[in-house]
Amino acid sequence: MRVITQQSLGGPEVLTIVDAPEPRPLPTEVLVRVKAIGLNPLEALLRSGEFPPMLGRPPFVLGWDISGVVEEGSLTYRFRPGDEVFGMPLFPRAASAYAEVVSAPAVHLARKPASLSHAEAS
Repeated sequence: MRVITQQSLGGPEVLTIVDAPEPRPLPTEVLVRVKAIGLNPLEALLRSGEFPPMLGRPPFVLGWDISGVVEEGSLTYRFRPGDEVFGMPLFPRAASAYAEVVSAPAVHLARKPASLSHAEAS
């Protein structure tokens, strides 16, 4: 899968697309194929170093707001493969939304309303 990562602090030019292994969900997590992400001002401040380093020092993957489709989840009864979901997994302690696939705690997600597109839900 592809992720957008950064190796140093700075402007948008520090973001690069790299290949990474797909995450493996823990028993209480689901694997989500990301259809849309939200970009917010906090991420720009973290990327540039203008905000206290919540994620440590680079390299890291930014992003919390996701909308997508559940691909798998072992012990979660809340969602099934094919369910459309959205949420802010692991906010604010970890980030990983700038990726094609995200492993997220099921309790951090909700069903996406059918009346919203993935872009609107993220």
